[in-house]
Amino acid sequence: MPSTISSQYSTHQSPFLLLSEREQEVLSLMVEGHNNSEIARQLYVSPNTIKTHVRGILNKLGVKNRIQAAILAVRYGLV
Repeated sequence: MPSTISSQYSTHQSPFLLLSEREQEVLSLMVEGHNNSEIARQLYVSPNTIKTHVRGILNKLGVKNRIQAAILAVRYGLV
């Protein structure tokens, strides 16, 4: 993960405060290794809804992919 991502949050509040409760649920399931279809089944929504949540998560956290989001979640103790 680029150092700019972690340093971006080192002196600020947790980036996870920006996430909705549902986005936090989705992120937790992503960290567990679930794909969009699996997450959708667990949360009783469509895979397209999960894609929308994932896009929101990535944008709010300022990361480019699910792996970077998962690393941040673990680093900041969200999961």
